[in-house]
Amino acid sequence: MRRGRPGAQPKGTAERTLTSVGSGTPDPAVRPGGEPSGDVSRLWHITLSVSGSEAPLKEVRRALEQLAHDHPFLLTSRYANDHAEIRYWEEARDLHDAAAVALRLWGEHRSTARLPPWEIVGLEVIDRETYHQRIAEGHGPLPATPVGVHPF
Repeated sequence: MRRGRPGAQPKGTAERTLTSVGSGTPDPAVRPGGEPSGDVSRLWHITLSVSGSEAPLKEVRRALEQLAHDHPFLLTSRYANDHAEIRYWEEARDLHDAAAVALRLWGEHRSTARLPPWEIVGLEVIDRETYHQRIAEGHGPLPATPVGVHPF
C-alpha cells in the first residue's frame, strides 16, 4: 500500500491510496449542513518559557519590553538573567494554530526586539474556559497582575 493524495491511481498500479479520514468529531466552526458557524476562533491562554546562557538583566528587560510593544497582547513577562516566562492571550481557530503561533513568537521577534538567543523550553496552551476554571479552583497561574515586565 502506498500513501498519497486522493485521486486517480497512477497508470500501471493496482495499489490503493491512503487518504485522511476525519476523526468523527464535528468541527465546532461548522454547523450541521456545512454552514460556517461564525465561531471560527477562540481565545487561548499561552505560557511560553525560554532559557539559555546568561544575559545582562537590563538587556533582558529592555528586550521583553520591546516584545510587549511589538506584540500588544502580552499580559506579563517574568525574567531572570538566564530564563523568562511570557504569558498572553492568543486568538486562534484551535489549539494547534495557537501553539504554532506561540512557538514562532520568540524566533520571529528575536532580531526586532533584540531578544537573547534563548530556546523555547516550555509551552502551555489552554482554552479560556480551562484557564478560568483553574483560577476558580485555586490552581494554575494567578491572573497576570500587575501586567507588564517584571523580574522573577
